[in-house]
Amino acid sequence: MRSFGTEQQSGAGIGNVQSQMLPSTFTDSQRKDEDGQPLTPAWKLLKSPRTATIIPAPMTFGQPFTGVDLGPSSMIEEGLPSQLSQLGWRIENNPEVDFATEGREAPGARNSEIVGSGAFKIAELVRANAGEGKLPLTLGGDHSISIGTLAGMLSNYPDLGVIWVDAHADLNTPEISGSGNMHGMPVGLCMEGMVEDEHLTESNPSRPIHLSYDIDAIDPASAPATGTAVRGGLTYREAHYVAERTANSGNLVGADIVELNPSLSDDKGVAETTQMGLAVVRSFMGESII
Repeated sequence: MRSFGTEQQSGAGIGNVQSQMLPSTFTDSQRKDEDGQPLTPAWKLLKSPRTATIIPAPMTFGQPFTGVDLGPSSMIEEGLPSQLSQLGWRIENNPEVDFATEGREAPGARNSEIVGSGAFKIAELVRANAGEGKLPLTLGGDHSISIGTLAGMLSNYPDLGVIWVDAHADLNTPEISGSGNMHGMPVGLCMEGMVEDEHLTESNPSRPIHLSYDIDAIDPASAPATGTAVRGGLTYREAHYVAERTANSGNLVGADIVELNPSLSDDKGVAETTQMGLAVVRSFMGESII
């Protein structure tokens, strides 16, 4: 049985369980969905050789907790690039995005100038890589980074469909937010001009999809090291199911994973959350649950 990550001591928690995830070895013509029907050819919207650019975005000013800026380095140091290479991806590593630490605030939006200037930098990086037919994989940092990732993706894919996996809707705007924390605003700030769509690919089977995955969507029993954990979240298997089904659409062109905060749990909780984040990324990048 193939396993990623370090060995753990015996006891409860996913950190002590061997990974049940294996990369698919099927060709596109052999891949089937849960009903036995052929799947759409994978990565059909990306250029060959399929390339992912890892963009570490250690933004922390969209929410009140220190430590979320350590999320990208935690995932990279635990082997994310090599794990994706084993799945057949060509990996390009972008340096960490350098964010300002001081700036003005707009009413109802804390640290808005810092978050805004950071979002602009992220958008430019995402735009450039997506424009070259690569998959931008942005590592947060808090969820305010998605203001930038969505802007960058939409500049290349105007008909982009977005799958938002989160314990919260993130529909706030400065006018209605109770906290002023901008990690709760990416969807709200992007909603103007959007149209209601019952099914992302019903009218266009080749519609490009961006996946934004907040680790707090997963139940804290499996991912405790995050700032806004909510009981009753996704189970281990559900978390992977969402990611894998997105990959199986064949339309994924960009993704981000956010809100891993190593300062908000003990060593065991941090290890479990980091390994969970890595496993989810591998899942939406092509691994399959056995």
